[in-house]
Amino acid sequence: MKHSEIIAQLPYKAPFLFVDSLEQVHKDGVVGTYQFKEDSYFYEGHFKNNPITPGVLLTECMAQIGVVSLGLFLIQKEAKGNIDITLKPRIAMSNTTIDFYASVSPGESVTVKSEKIYYRFGKLRCKVSMMSSQQELIAKGTIDGMIVKQIIQ
Repeated sequence: MKHSEIIAQLPYKAPFLFVDSLEQVHKDGVVGTYQFKEDSYFYEGHFKNNPITPGVLLTECMAQIGVVSLGLFLIQKEAKGNIDITLKPRIAMSNTTIDFYASVSPGESVTVKSEKIYYRFGKLRCKVSMMSSQQELIAKGTIDGMIVKQIIQ
């Protein structure tokens, strides 16, 4: 599965899509990037005269790249050879533990790396980290997602 196909299958669109590219995708993890646009609406109020990216959106970026993109890849990999059904996955974050070490300014690009801890019984747990373009650690932790495969015939 091509990286662009995974991005096209993500259940998000602007302004809530936080994936620009996927650099690596394999059964054990994913690496992707996103640039936080300078004119994003949330910078107007977070914080006055000193805008930074909200931590909840940094977490969302890590989840979209590190869990949802990897989950879509794993589901497609499982479905290989089963040409009679179409899988329409639903993926929801079920738990996060994220520590923050630096802020992200408007216009900054980040790289998210995710390593699969486990994937079984529809549950995906990943170790995730976010780095700045200067290789500074921004955040790291774990994110869990529930993957439900809805079969449509």
